[in-house]
Amino acid sequence: MPVLDDLSGFEFEDVMEDVFRNLGYKNVRQAERTADEGRDILMEEVVDGTRRGVVVECKHTDTVGRPVVQKLHSAIATFEFDGPKRGMVVTTGRFTGPAVEYAERLQRNDDPYPIELIDGEDLREIADEIGLDLYNGRIEILCDETLRPYDPATSVAAPVEEAFQNIDNVESADLPEPHTTVTFRPVVAVTADTNAVFETSVGVIHRVNDRSRFVVHAERGRPETASGDVLNLVTENLDATVELDADRFDDQFDAVEERRFGQTQTEYKDWAVDRLRDHHTTTVSYTGDNNVTYTKTCEPKRSDISVQSIEPVYLPQVRHTTDLGEYAYPYEYFAAGPSRVTSEDGVHRCVHCDTAGTDAAYTYCANCGSINCDSHIKTERLEDTPVCTGCAVTERFAFKTKYFYDAENRDAFREEYESMAFYEKAMENTPLAAGAVCVVVLVLLGVLLSIGGL
Repeated sequence: MPVLDDLSGFEFEDVMEDVFRNLGYKNVRQAERTADEGRDILMEEVVDGTRRGVVVECKHTDTVGRPVVQKLHSAIATFEFDGPKRGMVVTTGRFTGPAVEYAERLQRNDDPYPIELIDGEDLREIADEIGLDLYNGRIEILCDETLRPYDPATSVAAPVEEAFQNIDNVESADLPEPHTTVTFRPVVAVTADTNAVFETSVGVIHRVNDRSRFVVHAERGRPETASGDVLNLVTENLDATVELDADRFDDQFDAVEERRFGQTQTEYKDWAVDRLRDHHTTTVSYTGDNNVTYTKTCEPKRSDISVQSIEPVYLPQVRHTTDLGEYAYPYEYFAAGPSRVTSEDGVHRCVHCDTAGTDAAYTYCANCGSINCDSHIKTERLEDTPVCTGCAVTERFAFKTKYFYDAENRDAFREEYESMAFYEKAMENTPLAAGAVCVVVLVLLGVLLSIGGL
């Protein structure tokens, strides 16, 4: 195993922490690296409903002899744990005959502190089982599970058709087939516990007891914490994944892209620990024995934070582009079967201004293909249908601007207008017509009053 052979002893412990976490052990953490007393990794497992402590000794050497196994047996016995305990010795090399015989005798004698031995060959098999690549120069995350990129009960284009449903003047059935792509983006779901107590001479001044769960976009570059909506989407669907086989999605999408995880599990663990240390760091005030008020910055130590799980999975990001007339409308979202979180909505957006979002009303202009807010949509005078201010041909009639699809419609109405009676022309400007009627009424009233005066 050339890659493992190149690691330092501490780096090997980091790798094994990742391995045990992937195997399903709980509360996996490294012991303090000073005076670990033969205990490198501490973790827990549940067997037949009973919680059991597991103490691990990591040996990055060619051979491991009986003294190492005996030392671990003593370390298990003195390890404080409320329940049964057992041990493991893990090495990149092999175990000597006496070491194997000693571990087997513990098993035969039903010793209360049995020890399991895992050598380099065993590590190869375990790595293949859990999807850790130990051979390519980087111990990186390999994952073949993805959330579902679409709801199998509907069509792939169903979400974008739904988005167009509340756009006036366009029917989903009349929409062209969108261009649809999917990008499988790597993410990791991290669960970690922070338990820290801060004391002074007056006693405990601050305490942290918190479980955090967050999702991290895990592509190359600095990890980025996902939004709360994406966190819920991922964590609520981790038990409903499917195998990521790009070929199986070629028939459903016009283009398929799969991105790689950018860092190792250990790097994500370290990043999560640093993030949680920053998150939980706070300054508190307290009163000393001399009645003087002091302030103290309380920052958790790395050992106060235990990463319980790092679960890699692919999160599909689906992008539809619908071409309508002169415009193209993107609609993009993260998908998990029928559930989704919108990341870009180019459908609910006026092409002429900054109006955007599903709270506003929009109308489609079939003349040019634009989607418009109420301020940029008018009624075409000749055909009495919507037309936007961006493409309409305009002309003033009866001192009021009229909107037309094109010059041909404008010219046709101009001829119609010329043949109208004067009161019909006036009705092209309702407020003006109403004012004219008022003037006529006032004139008639004046005439009648004059006659009555005579």
